[in-house]
Amino acid sequence: MSTKAVRTNDPSSDAGVARVDMKFEIVVIPVSNVDRAKEFYGRLGWRLDADYDSGKDFRVIQVTPPGSGCSIIFGKNVTAAAPGSAQGLYLIVSDIQAARKELLDRGVEISEVFHEQAGVYAGTDEPYLFGRVRVSGPDAEHRSYRSFASFRDPDGNGWLLQEITTRLPGRIDSAATTFASANDLASAFRRAEAAHGEHEKRTGQRDANWPDWYAAYMVAEQSGKELPQ
Repeated sequence: MSTKAVRTNDPSSDAGVARVDMKFEIVVIPVSNVDRAKEFYGRLGWRLDADYDSGKDFRVIQVTPPGSGCSIIFGKNVTAAAPGSAQGLYLIVSDIQAARKELLDRGVEISEVFHEQAGVYAGTDEPYLFGRVRVSGPDAEHRSYRSFASFRDPDGNGWLLQEITTRLPGRIDSAATTFASANDLASAFRRAEAAHGEHEKRTGQRDANWPDWYAAYMVAEQSGKELPQ
């Protein structure tokens, strides 16, 4: 008797089948100087989770960016990759200008905010998710996923900040609204406040029910649904 594996490219066909959670936990960063890397990532304000030295030519350090469910590990004899070879590491922020300023205030060298030249995927700039030609300044329409800033650690491992305020539909659980930090929540309130101000201009009167409007806006924004008008 033989068995045949049945596979499908349609995820909805398996909607009733229980799935095993696979939570992305760790990225290993190759570095040449462990203490220098520890100082750098500590200067970013990342939480130190572990610093284990076996005393036998093995050391591992784990740090976690603020609000992140995923951590990074670096150390001695933790990877065979060449120091500086980790590139295209994305850090998601809700306010890229504020995030960039915080890193500058911490003494980190970081690029200006930039966006892509639409449809251009070859060029002289360093490649990133949306192309290879960097246009100075944030995305003109302030669209999610489209504004970036980049920096490197002392070994040259490359990081990018990417601004996301509204997720594409289906990217998160539409029944749950969560914020990784007080700063993210405050930024969501500011965007809701600005949108609500435009709403009141359109109606020509004060909206006494603004808490419900704010709540509906923030939930819709995070889940990628149509925003209230």
